Amino acid sequence: MHWRAGSRMKAGHTKESAMIPARFAPFLFGLILSGLMSCIVSAIATARALGLHPGFATAWMGSWLTAWAVAFPTVLVVAPLTRRIVARLTA
Repeated sequence: MHWRAGSRMKAGHTKESAMIPARFAPFLFGLILSGLMSCIVSAIATARALGLHPGFATAWMGSWLTAWAVAFPTVLVVAPLTRRIVARLTA
């Protein structure tokens, strides 16, 4: 499973065989990023607030779903602004 230089697809895969069309890449990126970040942050916040007890996982999942529901649309709205700020700072 080697990556080809200059390509984001696995070796042997073509754009035609991709499961999700490239036009959905920003949406998918936001979905994955917000999911992972909200998962990690909600786990830390829940552990600090409640401690690690038998009901921790249930409380964490509830917190995570709420956080993800806020984080995902936020990422979609804030990402273009962030890209413009980074472009100005690095240009």
